[in-house]
Amino acid sequence: MSDTITVGMDLGDKSHITVCFDSQGNELEVGKVTNTKAAIRKYFSRFKGSTVAIEAGTHSPWISRLLEQIGCRVFVGNPRKLRFIWDSQDKSDERDARMLGMVCRLEPRLLHSLHHRGPQAQADLVLLKSRDLLVKSRTKLVNHARGVVKANGERLPSCSTDSFAKRCAAHVPADLWPALESIFDAIAQLGEQIHQLDAKIGRMCRQQYPETARLQQVAGVGPVTALCFVLTLEDPGRFDKSRQVGPFLGLTPRRDQSGGTDKQLRITKAGNRYLRSLLVGCAHYILGPFGPDCDLRRHGLSIATRGGKNAKKRAAVAVARKLAVLLHRLWISEQAYQPHYGKRYQEAA
Repeated sequence: MSDTITVGMDLGDKSHITVCFDSQGNELEVGKVTNTKAAIRKYFSRFKGSTVAIEAGTHSPWISRLLEQIGCRVFVGNPRKLRFIWDSQDKSDERDARMLGMVCRLEPRLLHSLHHRGPQAQADLVLLKSRDLLVKSRTKLVNHARGVVKANGERLPSCSTDSFAKRCAAHVPADLWPALESIFDAIAQLGEQIHQLDAKIGRMCRQQYPETARLQQVAGVGPVTALCFVLTLEDPGRFDKSRQVGPFLGLTPRRDQSGGTDKQLRITKAGNRYLRSLLVGCAHYILGPFGPDCDLRRHGLSIATRGGKNAKKRAAVAVARKLAVLLHRLWISEQAYQPHYGKRYQEAA
C-alpha cells in the first residue's frame, strides 16, 4: 500500500535522489528522478498516498505543490533545523535523502516543516522582488558616479535618488562625462521603470489585496511594505497570536539557556529577509525626525535613550517587531489604527 510508504527526496538542480521505506523502515529502493514535472509525475504515480520528505530550496515550492496534486503527503524540512543532515563528514545526496526519509517516518516534527505560499502569492511577490532589484541596481550606479567624481576632487550635490540624474548631470566634470553619460542614462531609465512598478503595486493593492489599506494606516507603512506583508504571511489565521509574527520574521533574539545561564543573543534573522528589511526601514522612519508621535515611536525612543552600544539599532529592531505584531492585529481585527493604542492591541495579541 502506497499510504504506508515514506520517501525521502534530496532535491537537485538537474535531478533528485529518492530513498523509499516501507512501514517497518525497510529500504525498498534508491532512485533518481530528472528535475522535470513530467518525470516527477511519472515516478510518484507509483506512490500515490505516500509521505514525501524534501528540504526547502529553490525547487521545493513547485515540487511540493505537484506532489500534493498527485496525492502525496508532503513535509518540507527547514534547512536551519536539519544540522544532522548537512553537517556530516560523509555527506552525499543519497545519504541526505535517506536521512530525510528516516526522520520523516519516525518523527516528522523533527523536520520543522515549512509552509510554502500559494502559486498566486508567489507570482505576485515576484513583482516586489523585481522592484527591489531595480532599486538596488540604481543605488549602486548612483554610488559609482559619486565615487568617481569624488576621486577627482569634485563633489556632486546632495539630492534624492529619484532626482539624481537630472540635478547632478550638469555638475559632472567635462573630462568625466563621456565615461559617466551611459551611467546617468541608466539611472534615469531605472527610475522610470521603478515608478511604473510602483503604479502596478498600487493597483494590485487596491484591486487584489484591499486588506493592505488597513495596514497602510500606520505612518511609514506604504504599499510595498503592506503588500509584501500580506503576500508573505498569506493567511493571517496561521498564527494563533499576533506576537508569533515577530519570531516568524526573525525579529526576536536568539536564546542560549543552560542551567543558571540564560543569554540573549542577536536576532535570529529567520524568515523572509526582504520583509524584515522593509519593516526595519519603516521603524527608522517612525523613529526619525518626520515620524509622528505614537506608541511605537515612544517605545523605540525609550530604548534608544538608554544608551549603550548599538542602542539605536536595537530600538529600530524593537519597533520593527512591534510593528509586525501590530500589522497582523490590524489585519485580522479589521479595526481602525489608533496611534496611541496603549495596551489594547497588546492584550488582544
